[in-house]
Amino acid sequence: METVQGNRHTPTVDGFGDEWTRFDQSALSPTERAQIFEMYFGIFPWNRLSRDARGFDAGCGSGRWASCVAPRVGELHCIDASHEALAVARKNLADHQNCRFHHAGVDDMPLENGSMDFGYSLGVLHHVPDTAAGLRACVEKLKLGAPFLLYLYYALENRPFWYRLLWRGTNAVRQVISRSPYRLRYAASQAIATTVYLPLARTASLAERMGMDPTLIPLSFYRDRSFYTMRTDALDRFGTRLEKRFSRAEMKAMMERAGLTDIEFSPRAPYWCAVGYRAR
Repeated sequence: METVQGNRHTPTVDGFGDEWTRFDQSALSPTERAQIFEMYFGIFPWNRLSRDARGFDAGCGSGRWASCVAPRVGELHCIDASHEALAVARKNLADHQNCRFHHAGVDDMPLENGSMDFGYSLGVLHHVPDTAAGLRACVEKLKLGAPFLLYLYYALENRPFWYRLLWRGTNAVRQVISRSPYRLRYAASQAIATTVYLPLARTASLAERMGMDPTLIPLSFYRDRSFYTMRTDALDRFGTRLEKRFSRAEMKAMMERAGLTDIEFSPRAPYWCAVGYRAR
């Protein structure tokens, strides 16, 4: 039987603890980290924040995004439901004295409501039992007018039918692998990274150099990424028990119901990434 504690799914939390212990991002080059960071944070309104701004990272994982955010702000609260993940984040962010660490889920973040100048949650809230409730809990921590950056897995509504059909097949595989013992889960994900991610990504890269549209090739997002990132994301994708997907319209409606306004979506992958501002 699946274990749910508050708004956290225990097998999924444990899985991410394993993932970030194994892939602590120490092998990710600063250049690639900056490139990926920009893909998520390109729409974030840095110009609206003061140098002493206080904010939070809901589901900080290894701290890979926090390492890029912390130098820009006054104080950053790094929050994660996994003890193991938080230990990795503490190590990776040891040089950033303005980071504060909290072992908590989105439903019990130890921050005062209405106290934060900004917040973000990337690739986290689609892994909790109640995504809408998790989002509302995050927005409650913001001051009025403060920005919140959110990334949720997309429902592939902007992809052709054959692409969505292919995803259904891979999702069936994920459901089997994610319920396997960790060693088998890890081995299977790495085999997929080697035999699926890498060939398709490099094929997309070749297609782009030949003047073709690389986005028609599955996993083209990884065409400029390192094999280390592919290995990390393969474990993330196939080793995670609970996963949800949202269309752009569903995500926007959920953000509005949570109290966000002036919502802006990034026009590029990864989909969907959006920023909104607390209105109430």
